[in-house]
Amino acid sequence: MTPNAASAPSGPSRRSFLASTAVATAAVAGGMPLLAACGASDSGSGGGSSSGKDTKKLLPSYVAGNVVAPDIPAKNGSAIGFTSKLDLATLKTSVPNKLGKGGSVTVMSPFWGSPPKQDNAYYKAMNALIGVDVQWQNQDGNTYDQKLGAVLASSDVPDVVVVPNWNMGGKIPTAIISKFADLGPYLSGDKVKDYPNLAAIPTDAWRRCIFGGKLRGLPMPSSYVTNIVPLYRKDVFDKEGYEVPRSADEFLSLAKEITNAKAKRWACMDMKWTAWQMFSVLSGSEKPLGWNLVDGKLVNRIETDEYLEALEWTRKLFAAGVVHPDAKLGKNAPDAGPKFAAGEFLIYAQDISQWWSRTAEQATQNPDYKIWGMDVYAHDGGNPQVWAEQPAGIFAFINKKASESVIHDVLAVANVTAAPYGTKEYMATNYGVEGTHYTVKNGVPTKTTQGNNEVLNAYVMVASPAATIAHPDFPDVAKAQVEWQQRMGSFTKKSSFFGQMITEPSRYTNLMNDFETLEDDITRGRKKISDMQQAVSDWKSKGGDRLRDWYQKLLDDNGSSAS
Repeated sequence: MTPNAASAPSGPSRRSFLASTAVATAAVAGGMPLLAACGASDSGSGGGSSSGKDTKKLLPSYVAGNVVAPDIPAKNGSAIGFTSKLDLATLKTSVPNKLGKGGSVTVMSPFWGSPPKQDNAYYKAMNALIGVDVQWQNQDGNTYDQKLGAVLASSDVPDVVVVPNWNMGGKIPTAIISKFADLGPYLSGDKVKDYPNLAAIPTDAWRRCIFGGKLRGLPMPSSYVTNIVPLYRKDVFDKEGYEVPRSADEFLSLAKEITNAKAKRWACMDMKWTAWQMFSVLSGSEKPLGWNLVDGKLVNRIETDEYLEALEWTRKLFAAGVVHPDAKLGKNAPDAGPKFAAGEFLIYAQDISQWWSRTAEQATQNPDYKIWGMDVYAHDGGNPQVWAEQPAGIFAFINKKASESVIHDVLAVANVTAAPYGTKEYMATNYGVEGTHYTVKNGVPTKTTQGNNEVLNAYVMVASPAATIAHPDFPDVAKAQVEWQQRMGSFTKKSSFFGQMITEPSRYTNLMNDFETLEDDITRGRKKISDMQQAVSDWKSKGGDRLRDWYQKLLDDNGSSAS
C-alpha cells in the first residue's frame, strides 16, 4: 500500500514534519534555537521575546472557518479529526475567487528527496489554481542551514524564504528581522479577513510569527499537545496477554517479562522521551529549553529532581537489558520500522504520525499487525502532568524589498495552501490532480507514482491550516490519534514562556550543547547521575544563573503568555 492519507502532524518539529512526509531518514540530530522579537537585552548581546505589551494589536483576528465541519472537533489543544471517506463530488470550495494577479514569486524552501522539475504537472496545476507563477528554489533539507545562512547574508534573497525553527541558529535571527517584510499592514487585526483561510489559523500560531516587534511570518500550525507517543504492538500485547503499564514500576516489570534476548526480542527502544512525560520534566527540544516559574522562582528543567529521576529510570531500563541493542548504539526508532514489524521490540517513543505510517506500511503484508498508542501515566501511577509544545515551528517570510503586488500574490498562495481538509484547495495542495497524481477508490485517495514524485513538501511550506489528522484509509487510527491528544491534552500545562519566540543573547548560545550527549551517556551506563549534577553546577557558574536573570527580566517586562 502506498502511504497516501493526509495528516498534519502534531508539533511541526523536524522530527514530526519529516516523519509525516515519509522522509524521516533525512533528519539530522540536535535542535537549533528559536528566535524572538522585542524584549530584554543582555549587555548589547541581543535576545528577547515575542510576548509584549503591544502583541495583541499585531495579531490577526481569529475567524473560525465554517466551510467544513470536522468529524472530531479540537479539544484540550488537540488537532481536529476526520474519519469519513472522501467524496470528491462533495468537496467544498474555500477560495471562490482567484486572489493571485498573475505575478511571479520565487520561493526558497528545504526539500528532502529529489525535487521535481519546475514545469511538472503539480506545480502547473497549483499555480493555475492560485493565479500566481510560483518558481521553486528547492534546497537540500539536510544542509539547508548552510544555504540559508549564505542566502540571507547576500543581497540576492528570494521573494519568499521558508525557515524551520531548527534552522534558526547563529546569525539567522538578526537576518530575519533585517531582511523580511512586516506583514502587519496586510494581516493584523481585521485585515486578515481578506484571506479567510489565514484568518482561521489559531492565534497561538500567529504569536510565534512576531519577530523584531513585527508580524513577519506565515505559520505551519500544530497541536500544542506533546507529539511523542509511546507506540506499541497491540496485536502482540493482545496475543500474549500483556497489559499496558500504568506506572514506571509496571513498565519496568512488563519490559522484563517481554524481553528474551536469546529469541531476539526486547521490550523497547530508548524511552527517554516517555520518561520526560512520566516524571513531568519540562520540554527541552525547543527554546526556551525548559525554563519555568516554580513557586515564584525561575528554574530550568536540568535543575529539577524530576529530571534526574527520569534519567535514573531510563538508566534502569538499559541496565536491565530490556532495551534493543540498536538503541544502546545510538540507533533509534525512526529507522526501526522493519525490526518493530518483526517483533524484535514491542514499544518505542516516536512522533504520533508514525501511528499511521507504520500501519500503512504493514497493511497488506501483515494484516494482523496493529500498532497503537499508550496513554502516559505519572511515574507513580497517578494522572500525569505533560508540558505543552510550541504551537508552530515552520515559517515562511516575505522579502522586505518585495513590491506590494508580490506580497499580495504570496498571501494569495498562503490562503490556498491554508485551506482546510475537505476542500478542493486542500486536495490540490496535498494530493495534486486527480487521475494524474492520485486516484480515489472507496473514498480513499492513493497517490500514483507521479504523485509520489511531484506532490512533495512544497506548497504546504508556505502556510498550513489548523492542525488536522485525517486518514481515510485508516479512520480508526485517525480517531485514536485525536482522542489520544485530547486525553493527554487534559493533563497538559503551558509553561511560563508558552507560545513565545525566544532569542537568547549570543553569549549563551552553546551553554547547553553537551547535555543531550551526557543524558545518553548516563542512561546507557557510561556516566553517573553525579556527573549530571556536576554538569548542572558548572552550567550555573558558566552562565546559567546569568541566563536565569535574563529570562526573569523577560517575564518582568512582558509577562507570561501561558494560560
